[in-house]
Amino acid sequence: MMRLADVFRYSLQSMFGHRGRTLLMLLAMAIGVGAVVVLTALGEGARRYVQDQFTTLGSHLVIVLPGRSETAGAAPPLLGETPRDLTIDDALALYQSHAVNRVAPVVLGSAPVSWQAREREVLVLGTTAEMEQVRQLKLARGKFINSPDPHRGAAVCVIGYTLRKELFGNQQALGQWLRIGERRFRVVGELAQQGQSLGADIGDIIIIPVASAQALFNTESLFRILIQAKGRDSIPKVQQAVERIISERHDGENDVTVITQDAILATFDRIFTALTLAVGGIAAISLAVAGILIMNVMLVAISQRTSEIGLLKALGAPDMEIMWLFLAEAGLLSLCGGITGLLLGMGSSFLLDQAFANFTVMAPLWASIGGLSVALLTGLVFGYLPARRAARLNPVEALTRRR
Repeated sequence: MMRLADVFRYSLQSMFGHRGRTLLMLLAMAIGVGAVVVLTALGEGARRYVQDQFTTLGSHLVIVLPGRSETAGAAPPLLGETPRDLTIDDALALYQSHAVNRVAPVVLGSAPVSWQAREREVLVLGTTAEMEQVRQLKLARGKFINSPDPHRGAAVCVIGYTLRKELFGNQQALGQWLRIGERRFRVVGELAQQGQSLGADIGDIIIIPVASAQALFNTESLFRILIQAKGRDSIPKVQQAVERIISERHDGENDVTVITQDAILATFDRIFTALTLAVGGIAAISLAVAGILIMNVMLVAISQRTSEIGLLKALGAPDMEIMWLFLAEAGLLSLCGGITGLLLGMGSSFLLDQAFANFTVMAPLWASIGGLSVALLTGLVFGYLPARRAARLNPVEALTRRR
C-alpha cells in the first residue's frame, strides 16, 4: 500500500518528467481561472462604481419628479403627461411630514456664463440653502447661497472648482460679479473639488437661488424635488407622505413619480450582480475546455506509460491505488494551474485598478475561491476517465505493451 507522500512524489516526478505536457495543461487551467478572476473583478468594480456614484448624491434621498411613471400601452413604458407642474409651494408643503429632514427644490438649465472677456456655456442649478446638506456639497471658500424666502431670488451664486479656474484663473473670485445670460450675480462661494457624480462634473456648475433660476429660464416649474429623510427607516414614510401631500395639492391627481435612492441602488445591484455572474460563467467555460485538455493528455500519457502501470500491478498495486495515482496527478495539475491563474488574475486586476483611478477593480472573494475550486473539480472530473482506464489495464498485457 502506497503512502500519501509516495503518491505525491510519484505525481511530481510524472509532471516534471514531461515538462512540455505539464506546461500546456497548467497554461490552459491558468487562463481559465485568470479569466474568471479578471472578469468578475470588472463586474464587481462596475457595481461598486455605480454604488459610489449614487452615494455622492447624498444619504436617505427621495426624489420627486413631475409626471406619473406609467405604461402607455406600448413598449417601452413612457412617462405620462403632467396635469400640473411642481412648484416651490409644493416643495415647501412636504415639510408637513415629520419624516422629512430637508427639502431642496431644483430648477436646471444651461446658460452662458461670462466674466470680463471669458465666457462658457455652463449647467445652472437653481435651488435653496438645503441643497448643501442634501447633496453633501463641500465649500472651498465663502458660503453657500442663503435665501430666507425661496420665492425671492437674490443675485448671488456659488461656482464650481473647474468653472472658477477657467473664468478667474489665479484671481480672486469671491465678491466678483459675473453674468449668467442677461443677469448679473455676485460670487459668494466656491465649491471644493469633488470630481464627478453620475457623469456630471460637480466642478463645472454654477448654483443660484431657485427663484432666480425660474426668472432666468422663464419658468415656474421645478425640474425635481430632492428630499432628505430623517433616517433609512423614514424613507417609506416620506414616499407615502409625498404622494399624499402632492395629491391633495393637485386636486386629487397622483401626478408625480417618487423614487428612492435605495430602490435605484438595489436595482443596479441586481443588474450588476447578474452581469458579474454571467461573465464569470462565460469565463468558466474555458475551465471546461482545460478539463477536456487534461483528459486527452492523460489518456495519451497512459498509452505512453503502459509498461509502468503493468509493473506497478505486477508488484501488487490494486486497481484503486492505480486510479488514485492518476487522479492525484490530474488534481495536482489543476491545483497548480488554478493557483497560477489566481495569481495572474489578481495581478491583472491590480494593474487595471492602477490604470483607472476612479474605478476600483477587485475580484470578490467568492470568485477567487470559486474559480480555484472549479479548476480543481474540473481536473478531478475529467481525470477520472483516464485514471479508470489505467486501473483496468491487464498487468501482463501492459508489461508486454499490448493494449
